Amino acid sequence: MSSDAVTTVTVEIAGSEISFETGRMAKQASGAVVVRQGDTMVLSTATVGNLRDVDFLPLTVDVEERMYAAGKIPGSFFKREGRAGEKGTLTARMIDRPIRRSSPRAGTSRRSS
Repeated sequence: MSSDAVTTVTVEIAGSEISFETGRMAKQASGAVVVRQGDTMVLSTATVGNLRDVDFLPLTVDVEERMYAAGKIPGSFFKREGRAGEKGTLTARMIDRPIRRSSPRAGTSRRSS
């Protein structure tokens, strides 16, 4: 299998079909997967830099929910979408916390909020 191969896996969970696809998008990332369920699509990427001897896990979780993806164009003071809202921040934290707890490098460090 070459690195340019597109791999798709489809599973049915609770009567809903979920597909996972890798190899098509975000080819510069170390790993990327597109998850689809109905009309919802999520791109998740991961990159790896140089290994460093640090006592913390350098991890960033960004949740970007764009209104123009749903056909809604903001027309108020912010013509372009600004910083993440409360929902995006809380969603990022809900993803970040379990990942940090499962990492062996994160067990010895203090967690910041």
